[in-house]
Amino acid sequence: MQSLQNSYRKFLGVSFLLFLCSIIGYGQSISSVHRKAILVDTHNDCLSGQVLEGKDISALLSTGHSDYVRWKRGGVDIQFFSVFTGETPRRKEGFYHDALEEIDSLNRIILRHPDKFDFATGYKEARKKVHKNRVVAMIGVEGGHMIESDLSKLDSLIAKGMSYLTLTWNNSHDWATSAMDESGAGKILSTKGLSDFGKEVVKRLNEAGVIVDLSHVGEKTFYDALEVTTKPVLLTHSSVWSLCPVFRNAKDQQIQAMAKNGGVICINFYPAFISKKFVAAKKYWEGPGKDSIRASLQQLPAYHNQSALLSKQVANLVQQELSKSLPDVKEVVDHIDYVVKLVGVDHVGIGADYDGIGFVPKGLEDVSAYPQITAELKRRGYSNKSLKKILGGNVLRVIKANRS
Repeated sequence: MQSLQNSYRKFLGVSFLLFLCSIIGYGQSISSVHRKAILVDTHNDCLSGQVLEGKDISALLSTGHSDYVRWKRGGVDIQFFSVFTGETPRRKEGFYHDALEEIDSLNRIILRHPDKFDFATGYKEARKKVHKNRVVAMIGVEGGHMIESDLSKLDSLIAKGMSYLTLTWNNSHDWATSAMDESGAGKILSTKGLSDFGKEVVKRLNEAGVIVDLSHVGEKTFYDALEVTTKPVLLTHSSVWSLCPVFRNAKDQQIQAMAKNGGVICINFYPAFISKKFVAAKKYWEGPGKDSIRASLQQLPAYHNQSALLSKQVANLVQQELSKSLPDVKEVVDHIDYVVKLVGVDHVGIGADYDGIGFVPKGLEDVSAYPQITAELKRRGYSNKSLKKILGGNVLRVIKANRS
C-alpha cells in the first residue's frame, strides 16, 4: 500500500512538473514570437500629450503611457509619432506652426538620444534600423487642417519626413469632411467628401510616397479618397463599427473597401471605440450620473463654497465608476479577430492611440503591455506567421507599397 501511495505521489509530481514546463514553454513561445516580430504601432500622441509638457520620454516616466523603457519592454520596434493639434491651434501662428513645433521636438529627442531613438521615412530605411535596441520613429500628421489648404506647406511636411497624413481629425476643413461632422455628431455640413483640392492632396501624397490615413474621415471622404488613391491606405487608429457602433469606427463595407485597396485597419485601444458597455457607462456617468454625484456632494459641509474641490471630487468619482466598465484584452482582440474573419489576416494591425486616450483597457495600461495582445491571439490559435503580420508585417507592406 505504501509503495502504491509513493508511486501515486511520484505520478502527481511528474504530472505537475510537466504541466509547469508546458506553461513555461508556452510563455517562452509567446515571448519568442513577440520579440522576433517587427512590432509597429501606427499612432501614439506622446508628442502633444507628454513631450510638449516637458516630459522626458527617453527615461522611465511615472505618468502617461509611453517612454523608451516601456516601449522596449513592450517589444515596440517602429512607433509612428502623431503630430497633432486640435480644432483650435495652440499658438497664434496657426496649425502649420504647431505641426512644425512637434516635429522639431521629435527631432531633438532623436539627436539627444541616438542610442535609444532613430528615424525613418520609408520601408528600407525602417527595416534596416529595427532590432537594434532603438525605437524607430516615423511621423504621422493627424489632420489635414495642418497644411492650411496650402500645397507648399504640404510639401514642407513631406520634406520633413511625414510618412502619413490623416486627411481630417474630428474637425472638417476646406477640402475634407470628418466622421464626426458627417455622422451628425458635430457641425452641420452643406457638402461632404473631398473637394477638388482634396483630391489633389491625395494625388500629391501618392506621388511623394506618403500614406493616406483614413481614420477620422467621414464615409463620403473615405470613399472619395479610395477612388483617387493609387496606393494602399491605412486607418491608423480605428476599430470596428459592428462591435462598437460609434462614428469613429469603420463599418463592414468600409473595411471591405479598404481591404480591396490593399490597406490595413489598425485597431484603436480606446475603450469607447471597443466596448458598447463602456460607451453606455460613459454616456450615463458623464451625464445624469455625474449630476447625481454633484448633487449628493453639494449637501456635505466639506464642499460648501468649495467649487474647485467639489469639481475635482466629482471628476474622481466619475472616473472610479467608469473604470468598473473598462473592456479587457480579449475585447480588444475581438476587433482584430472580426477584421480577420471579414477580410483576412493581411488587413489588420495595431494603432493603440496611447497618450491620446483618457482610458485604457484592463491589461493594456501602457506601451509595455503589447505582449498581452500576442498572448491572446496565440490562445485563439493564430499561427506565428499570422501574428507577425498583425503585429507589424501588414503595416510594413503598406509602407513599402507607398515608399520603398
